[in-house]
Amino acid sequence: MSTTVRLRRRHLAALAGASALAAPMVARGQSRWKPEKPITIYNPFAAGGVTDVHVRMLGETVTKVLGQQVIVDIKAGAAGTLAPAMLMNAKPDGQTLAVMSINSLRYPHYQKTNWDPLKDFTYICGLSGYTMGIVVRANAPWKTMEELVAAGKKEPEKYNYGTSGVGGTGQLLMIEVEQATGARFTTVPYKGGAEWMQALLSDQVHFIADAAQWAPFVDDRQCRVLALATEQRLPKYKDTPTLIDLGINVVGQSPYGLVGPKNMPSEVVEAIYQAFRQAMGEPKVNEYLAKFLQLPWYKTPGEYRAFAEKYYVDVKPLLEKAGLAQKG
Repeated sequence: MSTTVRLRRRHLAALAGASALAAPMVARGQSRWKPEKPITIYNPFAAGGVTDVHVRMLGETVTKVLGQQVIVDIKAGAAGTLAPAMLMNAKPDGQTLAVMSINSLRYPHYQKTNWDPLKDFTYICGLSGYTMGIVVRANAPWKTMEELVAAGKKEPEKYNYGTSGVGGTGQLLMIEVEQATGARFTTVPYKGGAEWMQALLSDQVHFIADAAQWAPFVDDRQCRVLALATEQRLPKYKDTPTLIDLGINVVGQSPYGLVGPKNMPSEVVEAIYQAFRQAMGEPKVNEYLAKFLQLPWYKTPGEYRAFAEKYYVDVKPLLEKAGLAQKG
């Protein structure tokens, strides 16, 4: 089994239709619950990154549907887990929410936390999923993934790479690359894609192993993708091999969604879910996501919770294999 969540892009697309059929039939803009003041959403990653812009764009439509402004508040840190952790002291009234990255379902396995991902949050909806790749600057000496691996074997830990944090999808996929090839690299954590891309372009790191914040820079030929951590090649980059193509059985896509404090009333959850579901269908939102090789990740509240409960159990052996979690 490969690292992180195996979310096939075709599976994501299929879920869009399936979840739409499963969703309760609530007329747009006619939900009973309405917020009494602006809604604050904590964002776990740095300002200006894909997640930040994505949530702000969704917020524009949600503001119109629910009648109150959506404010996105940056709470980056702790490998993308700080934002939902901030909900521990929030009232379950729908006025304070957070974006949860997949790392919140891993973090408690290797570090003690004052929150439980399955007991302390209300799952509201899926939002999108990241497509992962290994990317260098256009002038980097490595033209292929094989050359980068050879460099990492010849001079272990000399070359470093940027990721979204310790235990994040990027680091996990690189740990498995190292285990499969014998190469050794050094991870450098950042608070989000805007930061790690700046680090790459300014020669602070040698390569990136993380979500496709890099895609526009590849399209502008400032960067080059050595390999994709996807199950199949992407049509946009049909000449770029996957790690699987290279004999490295690693897939590294990971989703994120919207959560609230525990014990939120069902009518509040339903109103917020319906508002975001409507916003996720906006063409301009999906055009933006497409620039970064992302799709909407449609999940009802029940589906999102079921996903979290299963992944929380399934990921532990992977973390143990990577040396990030203790066995037992």
